[in-house]
Order: sequence, then C-alpha cells, then structure tokens
Amino acid sequence: MSLKRQAFTNVSATWACLLVHALVSFLLSPFVLHRLGEAAFGVWILIFSLTGYFGLLDLGIRSSIVRFVADAAATGNEDRLQRLVATSLYFYCGITVLVLLLTGIGCFYFPDPFKVPVSLIPTARVLLLLVGISVALTFPLSVFTGLLEGLQKFARVQITQCAFTVLRGAAVAVALIQGKGLLTVGFITVSANLGGYVVLMCMAHNRVPLTVSMNLVDLGVLRKMVRHGAFAFVIILAEKLRFQSDAVVIGFFLSSSAIVVYAIAARLVEYSTYAVRSMAQIFTPMASQFHATGERQQLRRVVLAGNRACGLIVFPLVTSLVFLGRSIIEVWVGPRYVSGYLMLVILMVPRGLYLAQSASTRVLLGTGRHQMLAWVLLLEGALNLLLSLAFLPHFGILGVALGTAVPLACTSLIFLPWHVSRRLDVPLKTFITGTFLSPIGLCVPLMATLWYLAYKIPAHNYAALIGELSLGAVVYGATIVASLVLADPKGTLRLRGISHLLEPQYEQK
Repeated sequence: MSLKRQAFTNVSATWACLLVHALVSFLLSPFVLHRLGEAAFGVWILIFSLTGYFGLLDLGIRSSIVRFVADAAATGNEDRLQRLVATSLYFYCGITVLVLLLTGIGCFYFPDPFKVPVSLIPTARVLLLLVGISVALTFPLSVFTGLLEGLQKFARVQITQCAFTVLRGAAVAVALIQGKGLLTVGFITVSANLGGYVVLMCMAHNRVPLTVSMNLVDLGVLRKMVRHGAFAFVIILAEKLRFQSDAVVIGFFLSSSAIVVYAIAARLVEYSTYAVRSMAQIFTPMASQFHATGERQQLRRVVLAGNRACGLIVFPLVTSLVFLGRSIIEVWVGPRYVSGYLMLVILMVPRGLYLAQSASTRVLLGTGRHQMLAWVLLLEGALNLLLSLAFLPHFGILGVALGTAVPLACTSLIFLPWHVSRRLDVPLKTFITGTFLSPIGLCVPLMATLWYLAYKIPAHNYAALIGELSLGAVVYGATIVASLVLADPKGTLRLRGISHLLEPQYEQK
C-alpha cells in the first residue's frame, strides 16, 4: 500500500471512530451527571485523574514500542521484533504487580487528603480498586496495541476501540435507567476497556505470530527502549501536570462537587481535540520510517503538511467553542453550568495553538529528537501547577484555568515554532504561515458567521444549536472550496490543488 493511501486509510478510520466516540461521550456525560449527582460525578473524575498518574510507571516504554516496531518493520528484522515484544511484555508484567500494590495502599488511605462526602467514601474506595486493577492489566495488554500502531494498523485499533465505546455507552445508559449507581458504571467502564485490549491482542497475534518466551527477553533491547523512552517519560509526566493535575488541585482545596464545573469546560476542550490528536498518531511511525531510511526531505513534508492539516481541523473547532460555547454548555448540561464558559475559552485557545503543531511533536518523537521538548513540557507542567496554586485563592476555579493556559500559550507560540524549524531546517516564516496564519485566515468567514449567530440569535436547544453548527460547517467548507478554486487557475478541484493546500512551498535553509 502506498504511503498516501495508507495515511488516508488510517486517518479515515480514525476520524470515523472518533466521531462515534465523541458522540457517545458527549451524550452520555450529562446523563451520567444528572443521574449520579454532582458529588458522585466529581468523585468519578477525581479517581480517574488520580489513577491516571499510574501511567508514569510506563517510563516511556509505550512510545519506544511504536518507534522500534516501525524500525523493525522497515528493515524486515523479525528476530528483533520478537525480542522487542517479549521484553516489553515481561517488563510490563512487573509494572502490573507494582500498580496492584499501590492500588491496595491507596484504597486504604483514600480519600483522606480530599474533600469527599462521607456517604461516598466506601463507594469511592471500591471504585478506586476497580479502576486500579483495570489500569494494572492495561500495561501488558498495551504492548499489542503498540505493535499494531508500529505496523501502521491504526484502522484496526480505532475500529475495535470504537465498537467497545458504543457497547460501553449503551450498557452505562441501560444501567443508569435501571437506577444503578457509581460502582455499576465503573464496572462497565473498566470491563469494556479491558475487553477492547484483549481483542487487539488477538489481532496482533494473528498479524505477527508471537513467541512470548523468557528466552527472548533481551536486556540490551530494554536498555535501548528505556534510553529512548526516558524523555518520553518526561513528556508523560509533563502531560499529567499540564492537563490532569487541575482536578486533583480542585478536589484537594475545594470539593468534589467543585470539580464538576471545571470538568465540563475541560471535557468540551478534550472532545474537540480528539480528531487532531488521533490523526497525529500516524505521524510517529511514519517519521520513524523516514528517519530510519534517511529521507530528510520527507520528514519536512510530514511536518509542514501534517501541521497544516491539524490547523485546518482544530481552528474551526476553537472558533466554534469560543463563539457558541455558552449555547453548547447550556444545551449540553443545563443553564446552571454556563458559568464555565470563560474557563472554556481560557483553556481552548492555547490548547488549539498547541494542537495545530501536533505533527511537529509526533515527528520529534518518531525521530528521537524530543529531549528538549520533554524538558520544556516538564517546565510548563511545573509552572502550571505552581500558577494554579497561586491563582486559586484569588480567582477560584478560574485561577486554575489561568494557571494552565499561560505556560501552555508560551510553549505553543514561542518554543515549538522556533525549536522545530531549527531542528528540521524549515524557515520559521514558512512554519508559522503554514501552521497558524493560513488555517486561521480560512476561519475568518466562520468567525463572522458564528459571532452574528451567537449574539443575535443564540441557541437554547439542540435543534437550534445543530442548525447553527451546520451553517458554520457550510460556511467553512465553502471557504475551503473557494481557496482551492483560487489556487487552481482552471477552477477545477483536482487532487493536486488539495495537495497544494496541505503542502506549502518552502526553501531549505
């Protein structure tokens, strides 16, 4: 399969499944919130935020699996592939035991440091145990997902996860309608998660027959993976501080109910980023293969075209949330939570600027040039935590959002453009134009349209909101088509014109 066809297949499957996943999550979240209540929903978010820190025990091995599988596939080294999988699997089995131990200790002490209602403490402890066991088992099972991604079989991964997302959503809805509580929802969630990983394990074994033997464990391979993954681990730590520490801070200083208002804004931001983040996954093994074969020109194409594609997706989403955010929150979870709109804007704008450069970060990871990125993101995460703690007494929950937004904006606007253009010999002006200016320029008609709708005829129900979003999509689509027609002297929409839209010309420095 050609590179373009493979990329198209992976991206198409990813987006289709993400649409389903976003739809299920969007419709299910307010249903769960209103059925369980604010306090229980806040406990749910708090526990998943806390157990998310178990991911630090990965030590960056997960990213190493994807990169080295891609390298082994590119060079046809079957023995290296077998040793890689076996070594990773046994390493993760040790991590599983450690996570189970930490979960048991956590259940004993939880929720002493946090302001959780006394009536929910027994339930919260059992939920923590369930989620902790699920996370522990996910470590060895994720080896097979990494194998499929390294082989660029993203479509299989996404379709499987999509199927289990639908199954989970339906089961949770039925359970809540029948009056079940937090523990039932938790059990369904972790069961669906593990079920998806088991199916992917079977797919990986069918694709590459594996011999998981202790004799294949190679300490040299492990050391190499740890060295590569060391900075990926720093990035994982930074991600936890940047985007998962806020709920913990709010739960520690305020209450589990207070987490809900912040989580509504944060979840809308998260939902809007799914398409870009998942599409960007394909750039890591792609960059690894080009790096392994010394095709530096292709790496530049991946960065420039990838960032342009990410910008064309994320900036209309940012525009929609900025101008229609109030209506979206009101229709989604009710007028009571519209106060979270300002937090939504504060979080979404810098996140959009960062996500527009998703191809850059993936190429740095795929080529092993992510060391400086890792340290900068860790510094950003530390500043996020410190600023959130400093702003919270003065601005409340809004201060936590500001603590996240300020350092993220600095990383997105200053560090990343300079660093990536320097490492890949791409002129900074070309990088900024392709990543920011051109995609934002195409959003100007959309901005004008949504501004008028938001301030003249605001939506208060799903029908009106869908109508306004659909009109915005038509305007943005028409703008894209018009730009393609103008780029083609003959006025025909040819594939070359679309390629021109994604791949700006540049001169090598």
